[in-house]
Order: sequence, then C-alpha cells, then structure tokens
Amino acid sequence: MARIAAVGTASPPHVVPQGDAEALSRDHFAGSLDDIDRLLPIFAHAGIARRHFAMPPAWLARYPSFAERNAQFVKEATDLAASAAERCLDRAGLDPTEVGTLVVVSTTGLATPSLDAYLIQRLGMSPQTRRLPVWGLGCAGGVAGLARAGELARSSSEDVVLIVAVELCSLTFCPEDRSKSSFVATALFGDGAGAVVVVGPDVEASGPRIVGAHSTLWPDTYDVMGWDVAEDGFRVRFSKDIPTFVRRFLRPAVEQFLKPYGLEPSDVAHHILHPGGPKVLGAYGEALELPSGRFAIPRAVLREYGNMSSASVLFVLDRTLSEARVTPGDYGLLVALGPGFSAEQLLIRWEETA
Repeated sequence: MARIAAVGTASPPHVVPQGDAEALSRDHFAGSLDDIDRLLPIFAHAGIARRHFAMPPAWLARYPSFAERNAQFVKEATDLAASAAERCLDRAGLDPTEVGTLVVVSTTGLATPSLDAYLIQRLGMSPQTRRLPVWGLGCAGGVAGLARAGELARSSSEDVVLIVAVELCSLTFCPEDRSKSSFVATALFGDGAGAVVVVGPDVEASGPRIVGAHSTLWPDTYDVMGWDVAEDGFRVRFSKDIPTFVRRFLRPAVEQFLKPYGLEPSDVAHHILHPGGPKVLGAYGEALELPSGRFAIPRAVLREYGNMSSASVLFVLDRTLSEARVTPGDYGLLVALGPGFSAEQLLIRWEETA
C-alpha cells in the first residue's frame, strides 16, 4: 500500500471577511434579484467567517474580462500551488528533485501548457518528472487526485508522488451572471491550495496508508453541479437539492465502498469530508448517522477559508493529521462530491511506522 507522507496548504494574501463579501454582493446584485433581501441571510448562515482571494476585491470590482481573469489564474495559481508544494515537501523532508510524479488538480482556470509544467520549473523538479493534470472534477478533485497519486505510488514501489490541488474560485466570478446560483456562490467560495506527498511501499514514512478508493457517478445528474461556459467565462451551476441528494444516495455509496474491507460506516473513526457548506455537512451527518462532533474539523476549515473546491478536503486532511486523536488501526474516510453528479471516496488507515 502507498502511504501519505506529508500535507501542506497555502492561502492567498487577500482576506475578505464575510460581512464585506455580503456588502459587495448586495451592491452587485441589487436590481437583478427581486428577493435579494430574502437571500442575504445566506451569508450569515454559511458558517464562514472569512475567505482568502488571490486578487483584492477592488480588482474584481472593475469586472476584468474572462481573458484577464484566466491570465491571472495561471500566474496566481502557480504561485499558490508552489507555496503549498514547498511546505509539503519540507514537512516530508524531501527535495523537489526526489519527486517522480506530479499530479495537479484544478477546475477554476485553463492553462496549456498545464499548471504542472509551470510548477515543475518553478520548484526546480527534474525535467523527467511524470505529469498528470486533472481538470473538471470540481470539489471532488482533491480526493480523486489523491486516489490517483496512491495508485501511481503503489505501482512503482520506490516512487514519490506529489499531488497539488489549487483553486481560485474568486476568479471565476462572471459579472454578467446575476443568477441565484451566482449569488449563492459569492457567499461560499474562496481560494486555496493543498499538497500531499504520497510514497510507494518501499519508501519509509509515518503517515496513514491508503487502503483503497472508490468512485460513484450517478446517471443523468448533469444539472446538479458544474460550469456553463459562456463568453464571459464559467457560470456556476448547482442545485439547491444537493443536501437532499446526499441524504438519499450517499450512504449506499459508502456502504458499497466499505463492504469489501469488512467495514460499516460506523467502523470509521475519522471522517475527512469536503466542507461544501453547512447544509451539505448536515446531510453527511444524517446520511451516515454521525454526531455533529465528528465534523468539528471540516466546519473549522469552512469557517476560516470557505469552500475552496478541490483543495478544501486537503485542508481537512492536514488538520486531521495534526489535531485528531488517532490510534494505530483507526480508519479514516475522505469523501467529496463533484460534477457528474459524483462522489469520490478514499479509505486510509493509521498503522505503526513501516
């Protein structure tokens, strides 16, 4: 089995309190949404105190074009991904040249060459580093990318795999999109990057082992979550019924994943969940019959950073590794939902150092 050796995270410098975001959104959407006064409490009920943006609100307020925003994405995403990767490699005690494979996950901008090409050169990694860019999985991308990293590390027992998820959700804001979905997005999403070093079975590390991964794609659910690509950029698409969907369909997917390992959902000690929002976290709890105390770390990440799409679950993983009380033999379950509509799961287990 592959093992998680280290995790590192990074946030951009511009901190936006939730109250400031609410005021900016009210000014922008006034006159476009007749029920804006009814919608504004979304900000107070989102469980978010602040978020981090790659660019200051004043830059976004001048309504840069899609081309401007995407060009800024390439620059800022590379910087932020490099910061998370450097922190992660430092914690693992590794030099960038020791990385054999790089997986980069993102869905909030476009780049060709892909971001991994920029990151390899920024970090001084080997020109022969194997590259796997992953795009389009949205919030599920962090778990999916970590799963692919585990598979790659396991297939080459001496390999060191670095996975980086970087999302600049703020740069996807389309000024001309004055829909309710766009309004709700302004209350939830922030920017961030997370990185994980995963090593093969023959590389010594003290972190939890990756036991297995599982993907679920529910048919004919394209409208639940995703992007609509327009002339002015990515227009957010997500359904208000996501919590209902989670309550109905998540538990069977989790049970299907855990059954081959002889496990039930109640056998999992640590739930490392993507904090999409307070209603989604509540739906997780109902579906898996878990007490609210199990979600202290996901709620803390949501409160301090907002929903950072694919990067969020890596922030939760980072805090779980550093703050949770774990004992050898404990299982951890990573879960994130994304476009498709889909779920990505990863099972980890804490064991004695190899």
